[in-house]
Amino acid sequence: MQLTAFFREHPKVAIAFSGGTDSSFLLYAAKRDAKEVRAYYVQTAFQPRFETEEALRTAEMIGVPVSVLSVDVLADSFVTSNPSNRCYFCKKRLFEAIREKAESGGFPTLLDGTNASDDAGDRPGMKALEELSVISPLRLCGLTKDAIRSLSKEAGLPTWNKPAYSCLATRIPAGELITAEKLRTTETAESFLLSLGFSDFRVRFLGGAARIQIREEQIPLFMENREKILAKLKREYSAVLLDLEVRPR
Repeated sequence: MQLTAFFREHPKVAIAFSGGTDSSFLLYAAKRDAKEVRAYYVQTAFQPRFETEEALRTAEMIGVPVSVLSVDVLADSFVTSNPSNRCYFCKKRLFEAIREKAESGGFPTLLDGTNASDDAGDRPGMKALEELSVISPLRLCGLTKDAIRSLSKEAGLPTWNKPAYSCLATRIPAGELITAEKLRTTETAESFLLSLGFSDFRVRFLGGAARIQIREEQIPLFMENREKILAKLKREYSAVLLDLEVRPR
């Protein structure tokens, strides 16, 4: 099936929009091919401010207004206890909020940006999508991540080469309690590295230390800014460690 055919069958849709490469392309395609589309972005303690701002700018460029919903994920003990399947509990909570809002607005068909490259066996959150009858058109149409990036580039979307960005909760090891303070510390550290020119990196908790994962080509940038990074991050972490097993491409 082609996306154009999908939107002929589903002309009125709601989209769970994150601002990433996949959901941005899906929003673009829906704007182009569907008769009516609404976008919903969920703001939680797991999203840093810069991700929210980028997402809203992208939606504005595409020309679809976004309803921003707030969900207190830290009020859910199943989420904050941080089990290996935390994403299931979190995603179910978020998509229940989106579905309720979308249906009240007359949009019962809810879509998300899961693509054909996503491994269902490694993503507990996909179980929640199935339970809530969320449709994943990119996956249904066989569109892989590489294909979506290529099509996004052709469409002039700024997200075509955007690195994948997992939520802040992923920086905290499974089984370790998630707190607002740890999330705030992570956001501050990653926002600082972003301001120095880093991209596609992570600052993870390792005990009380910061374990920084960057691309190999950005190691020189790290060394140039080593003193600045130490001075900033040691205000919040007991130590600052550079992971020499660099982030893979």
